[in-house]
Amino acid sequence: MKVRASLRSLKDKPGAKVVRRRGRTFVINKLNPRWKARQN
Repeated sequence: MKVRASLRSLKDKPGAKVVRRRGRTFVINKLNPRWKARQN
């Protein structure tokens, strides 16, 4: 999982889903798990 300042490029990928958990923002991608990321 990458920690990124901006998730904008990742949330536009096909299959990406933006999820908020415990006050943090995550991008989860079932189609390509390489694009999993957390916002710092």
